[in-house]
Parts: sequence; C-alpha cells; structure tokens
Amino acid sequence: MESQREKEKEKDSEREEDTESENDEREEERECQKLRDRQKEKRERAKERREKRRQQISLLRTIPYSDHQRWWSADTIALVTGANRGIGFEIAHQLAMHGLTVILTSRDVAVGEESAKVLQEGGLNVLFHQLDIVDPSSIKVFTEWLQQNGGGVDILVNNAGVNFNHGSDNHFECAEQVIHTNYFGTKNIIQAMIPLMRPSSSGARIVNVSSRLGRINGRQNRIGDLTLRRQLEDVDSLSEELIDRTVTSFLEQVKDGSWTSGGWPQTYTDYSMSKLAVNTYTRLMAKMLSDRPEGQKIYINCYCPGWVKTAMTGWAGHTSPEEGADTAVWLALLPDQVVTGKFFAERREVSF
Repeated sequence: MESQREKEKEKDSEREEDTESENDEREEERECQKLRDRQKEKRERAKERREKRRQQISLLRTIPYSDHQRWWSADTIALVTGANRGIGFEIAHQLAMHGLTVILTSRDVAVGEESAKVLQEGGLNVLFHQLDIVDPSSIKVFTEWLQQNGGGVDILVNNAGVNFNHGSDNHFECAEQVIHTNYFGTKNIIQAMIPLMRPSSSGARIVNVSSRLGRINGRQNRIGDLTLRRQLEDVDSLSEELIDRTVTSFLEQVKDGSWTSGGWPQTYTDYSMSKLAVNTYTRLMAKMLSDRPEGQKIYINCYCPGWVKTAMTGWAGHTSPEEGADTAVWLALLPDQVVTGKFFAERREVSF
C-alpha cells in the first residue's frame, strides 16, 4: 500500500515537472515571438523612413539649381571612373545633364566607347578615354591625354571598384584584387589628379564612392580591435602608412587563414575593409588639402550610394542607379562648397 502511494507521488511529481517544462517552453516561445515582432516592426519603420527619405530626395532632384547657385558651366570638366555602367554611368549622365563636360572612363575600351556614345546621342557633352586605375601605364597615358586636351579637371568622382561577394557569401579568393582596386586604385587616381585639378574660386571637388560597410564604428560590422579603431578615428595622428599597414595586415591574415581571429568585419569582409580604407583616406586627404590657398582649394568627401540594383550587387539591391548616383552629383555640385572630409548617404552626413 505504501509502495503504491509512493509510485503515485512520483507520477504526480513527474506530471508537475512536465507541466512546468511545457509552461517554460511556452513562455520562451512567447518571448521569442515578441522579439521577432519587435525586429519586424523595427525593419518596417526603417523601411518607412528609407522610403520617406527617397521621396524627399526625388522631390529635391526636380528643383533646378538657380543661376547664382550654378558655379559650373559647359567648360567645367568632370572625370568619372568606372563609368561604363551602373552607378558610374548614371553619375556621368546626371552631371552631363547639368551641363558639364564629362570624361567617362572604363577599363574596357569597347564597352566604354559604347556607353559614351549612348550619352552623346542624347546631346550630352561626354568624352571617353580608357583608364585602368590599378595600371600605372594606363594612368600615365590618361594624364598625358588630359593635359593635352583641356589641361585638367574640376571634379573627380572615384567610382571604379569591384566586389565578388553576393548574398550571404564571404569568400576571399579575390581579396587582394578588391583591396588593390577599391583602395589603392582610388588612391592612385587621387594622387595623379590632384596636380591637374584646375584652380577656381569655387574649389575643385573629389567624391569617393564608398559604403557604410566601411564605417569604423558601425554597430554590426566594425573592426574588433579597439586600439586600431581609435588610431583610425584620430585624424590628427592618422597617416597613409597606418591605413596601408592595416589593409596589408588584413591581406596577410587572409593568406594564412588567421583573419577570423583578427577582429575584422564579418560581412563582405574584403569589400568592407577596402571601403573602410577609402573612408579613412578621404579624411586624411581632407586634412592634407585643407591648407591650400584660396583659389586652389580641393574639397574631398565620400558617400554611400546604398544597396543599388547593379551587376556588382547581383541585381539584388533595393535602390535604383539613378537614386544611388544622386548624392555623388549633389556633393560634386554643392554651391559655396565648404564641406570636406565628411561621409554622406542620401544627402545627409553620417558618422565614420
């Protein structure tokens, strides 16, 4: 009899434990669902803000520049690298639509000539010349041609770049090419063009096409090494050597397989590192160019075009090339330019 009661107690105890376990599971599921709901609401609010800002910019683009704002003319020369397609092509298109003379460049001669022809047939003043931003001989030929045909440029838009990761991919077979093109190539053109940027009371302008993925203090994709982050943040002690050393160290760790423990960005890592270098170099150059005398000022900024529907993103973006090009054109044409060394997205300054 006693044994039977003990067995019943054990069964009651087991049932209670099962009930508690089920209650815990249900409570955990409710909490998970609440979290999913909050995340969904957050995404929807972000989408609404993005759409509202997109509409605002679309409206701004319909407002023409007034005569006193137009510091440029048909004699103003804008150079756009990697402009045979995508964002670069649209930047060249919009600048030409504003009445500037645009030099459209591309590695591939046939493709570049065809792209320039499309714009020329629309009555726009567009020239083409081959330019490979990682090939010193190509850069030399281009600069010599530029000196013989116009003598220089007023606006430089560094758009040329590569990315080999799509979707959730994060491979490194092309990491060296990505770094050399996106960072060192951009640096090559800046250094080659600075002596050829024409003096003017409005100042010459450099716009670097970059990405939020390269933010030093991005919430989700930043460098894990706090000491390095602080060094890259400090514009007073920032140097070209530090930036070069950072990307070189990254590439060395990619080669030996130790990059995962290096604290590097975890999303589109090679592309993110290349754009982090571009962003940081933009700030460095702004400081170095800041002491140029009036009439010889050069203003340099970078911007993120967003996730644009182009071949580079595998056509997976949510922003059109026209929208992606807008901030670059806006920065290039800013009246009374006093902004330099800043990072922008959707015509707004964002933090590095």
